[in-house]
Amino acid sequence: MAYSDIAFDLNDNLAVVTLNRPDKLNSTTRNMHAELRSAFDELEAAGARAVLLTGAGRAFCAGQDLADLRMDGPDEIVELLENDFNPLVSRIRNLPMPVVCAVNGVAAGAGANLALACDIVFAARSASFLQAFARIGLIPDAGGTWTLPRQVGEARAKGMAMLAEPVAAETALEWGLIWQVCDDDSLIQEATTVASRLAKQPTKAFALIKQSINASSSHGLDVHLAIEADLQAQAAASHDYNEGVTAFLEKRKPVFKGK
Repeated sequence: MAYSDIAFDLNDNLAVVTLNRPDKLNSTTRNMHAELRSAFDELEAAGARAVLLTGAGRAFCAGQDLADLRMDGPDEIVELLENDFNPLVSRIRNLPMPVVCAVNGVAAGAGANLALACDIVFAARSASFLQAFARIGLIPDAGGTWTLPRQVGEARAKGMAMLAEPVAAETALEWGLIWQVCDDDSLIQEATTVASRLAKQPTKAFALIKQSINASSSHGLDVHLAIEADLQAQAAASHDYNEGVTAFLEKRKPVFKGK
């Protein structure tokens, strides 16, 4: 597929997906969502083992492009969520490989929650996270009201949602929203290095780690221990587990295949 609102590259098992509407701060449109769905289909079919998601220009994503709305009432908002944003967030969280996000500038509205749906989030020192929804009379969507209280607690989640003020990258790190802050000029290099490293590691185990952690908030300890045991059995049946143990015993570097 030819892409216009995103850029897509797949090299050495690492897929790089770049939101590519820099003149509009990479705000999302229906076409961008269609291209993102196609890109994720393509990278899965090609056997990618890690994904790097970032934005072009001076922003990561400013959320929904309001100029792309028909402004014909709440049914359109529900349609956008059910057809575009919700499936995208679920796809990222359930993708059977690590998704690294490099937040290169402002991440606002659904753009912030898109970044926070990723597994490992790097942010440029100049980046910020803004739950902008209250500014136009809406609530955080794209998973915002699910993700925020789990990551920063109820008090900070409500403050972010109601005050709609930007949270600087350093504060986001302090609060546990993101993994690491980088100097602006080294962000992409550092995030790419980590994503490339992950793509060569036991990505079958990474998929099971995602599955287990995603499920953890929905169960009590005893139920989750059983889930862990089942997922660990799947990991122990993998090529990568056998290779990891064999390489350890043979005192050599393992060669993982993500299988």
